[in-house]
Amino acid sequence: MIARLRGVLAVKAPEGLLIDVHGVGFRVLVSLNAFAALPKVGEAVEVPIHTQMRDSSLELFGFLDESEKSLFSQLIGVSGVGPKMALTILSGMPTEELVTSLADGQVKRLVGIPGVGKRTAERLIVDLQDKVRAISALDGASPAREGARPEAEAVSALVNLGYREVEADRAARDAVKRGASDLAEIIRESLKTLSG
Repeated sequence: MIARLRGVLAVKAPEGLLIDVHGVGFRVLVSLNAFAALPKVGEAVEVPIHTQMRDSSLELFGFLDESEKSLFSQLIGVSGVGPKMALTILSGMPTEELVTSLADGQVKRLVGIPGVGKRTAERLIVDLQDKVRAISALDGASPAREGARPEAEAVSALVNLGYREVEADRAARDAVKRGASDLAEIIRESLKTLSG
């Protein structure tokens, strides 16, 4: 089982990363919050990994730190929440806010995440309310990412998460008006608007 990868960030896109480890490329899925905090393409990166074995495939999920990985592990332990849904939940709001929402039983905040209905939110709270208090909060900065038309890429990433295109577009435009200029900043600011 792969538990950690250290290498060079070869590809950085909201849909997934490619980490080059001594000539071998590993495709890694990450939350948008983790994506926003990763370094630029070509720089060294080290990420904790959760390895998910399926019938005929192997998926790698990467995290900023052990606290985000721990929260992911807690989420996939909840009935009806698979790895991709857990990644969507982690993308829906910063880890610290997610932990607070779960600990305080804030159903409304959780239902604001695409794909999370009232029943799922209630189940998450019942199963995780006591456990999340042990998870340390994520506290990371968001370096810039190079690329053309970051606003359009941000909208695409948000739509892939389940937000409606109109909402995603409005949130991205608002983020740019507030001064966000690169993809990571636009996504981060848009998520604040959409989950607010």
